[in-house]
Amino acid sequence: MGGGIDKRGVERAYARWAPIYDFVFGKVFAPGRSEAIIAAERLCGPQGGRILEVGVGTGISLPDYSPVNKITGVDLSEPMLRKAQERVDELRLPNIEAICVMDAERMAFPDGAFDVVVAQFVITTVPHPEETLDEFVRVTRPGGEIILVNHIGAESGPRKLFELSFSPIARRLGWRPEFSFSILSGWAERHGGVRLVERRGLPPMGNFTLIRYERLAAGHKAA
Repeated sequence: MGGGIDKRGVERAYARWAPIYDFVFGKVFAPGRSEAIIAAERLCGPQGGRILEVGVGTGISLPDYSPVNKITGVDLSEPMLRKAQERVDELRLPNIEAICVMDAERMAFPDGAFDVVVAQFVITTVPHPEETLDEFVRVTRPGGEIILVNHIGAESGPRKLFELSFSPIARRLGWRPEFSFSILSGWAERHGGVRLVERRGLPPMGNFTLIRYERLAAGHKAA
């Protein structure tokens, strides 16, 4: 499902955003980032685990992870990742294992490499969300989780009409505001190897949603 978004367009959009991204979106996205990290670290437990953050951007969330967790960050935007690496170096974050330019649809990691995949404000920006989600599942260990935080489009009413009217502009910025939960639920049903654990709106007004999927062990299917 391309939906009119292409990778080069996304790269260009985020290259433009890189210098001001934290200033413009830092506070707006802070509650979502915090909730995603809490959920990921809860699953990893006090002993820590390996967490992949897809769409790590400027690395604004990296200092918030506990040092017991080993973090790898990937993003399609090289300018954003340069800022992430600067942040890692400046703050001396020893638990950041790698910062890599990588396509979320084809990641260079072995199967089951991570306990958790975190994707904050990412899945509505990729050209092929289902293929991207398949790749998230592939690199997550059985029993691990995929944690998404995103704006999910309204199913009806005035907000849906606004999202549809705003969509052409948003796409040029690398966003897809009308993205509906049915895309995720349809993908999960077809995939069969994941189970929806949680779906809840986030403060302050529920404009963003946290969604958690568990990767099931081989041979198990979601009920």
